[in-house]
Amino acid sequence: MSHTAEPASSAAPAARPPQFKRILFKISGEILAGTRPNGIDPERLAEICHEIHSVHVLGVEVGVVIGGGNIFRGLSEAKGGMDRGNADHMGMLATVINALAMQDALERYGLFTRVMTAIKMEQVAEPYIRRRAIRHLEKGRVVIMAAGTGNPFFTTDTAAALRAVEIGAQALLKGTKVDGVYSGDPMVDPKATFFKRLNYLDVLSRGLRVMDSTAISLCMENTLPIIVFNLNRHGNLKRVVLGEEVGTLVTEG
Repeated sequence: MSHTAEPASSAAPAARPPQFKRILFKISGEILAGTRPNGIDPERLAEICHEIHSVHVLGVEVGVVIGGGNIFRGLSEAKGGMDRGNADHMGMLATVINALAMQDALERYGLFTRVMTAIKMEQVAEPYIRRRAIRHLEKGRVVIMAAGTGNPFFTTDTAAALRAVEIGAQALLKGTKVDGVYSGDPMVDPKATFFKRLNYLDVLSRGLRVMDSTAISLCMENTLPIIVFNLNRHGNLKRVVLGEEVGTLVTEG
C-alpha cells in the first residue's frame, strides 16, 4: 500500500524579523581604540563594521554617529584651560577622522556609505542635509553623520539624539563597554545595580550616566526609545535589532 510522504515537521522556524526599519547607532570614539590608549584599532573597527553589516543585510536602514574621544576630547581640554569653543571644534574634527575610517572599513564589506558632516568640508564628505540623509538611507546606504551638531557646547550624544529624530529613526542604539545602565560605574563599583528598563524621568532625576540631559530630554520629547548595550559582545547589535532583551531600554513607560 503506497502513501504520500508527509511534510517534515522538524523544519526550522521562520527567522525573527527586525523590530526596527531604521536605527541611529551611536558609538563612542573610545570604543574604536580597542585596547589602545588612543587612536583607532583596525581590528576593533572591523569588528564593529561586521556588527553593522549583520543588521544591514536584514534590510535595516542604519545611520551612525561616532564620537571623537579616542583622538581628542574637547570638554577635557576645556577644563585644562583651552577655550571651550575651540576645543569643541577640534573634537568635531576628530569625529570626522573616525567617520572616514569607518567609511573605508564598511566599504570593504561591500556596503555603500555616505559620510555627512555638520561642518562643511566638501572635499572629503557631503554636508549634512536632512532630506538627503533620509534619501541615502532609503537607497540602502549606511550614513555616517560626523562633526556633531556643528555647534560647540553640544555633545555627540546630543548630536545622536538630534539626528535620530531628524531622520525618523525608530530607536537610538548606544553601544558601550558595559552591559547597559547601572547605578554607578560597574568597572569601579562591583555593587552597582543594573537596570533592565528605565523611563526618561528616572534617568534625569537620578543623574544616571546614559547620555547627557539634553539628549535624554530630546528623546523624551519625541518618545524615541534608547537602548544601551554592550558592543563588546559579538552579535549584540543584531540581537537588539531582532528584539531580544539585551542591555537597558529607556522609554516613556
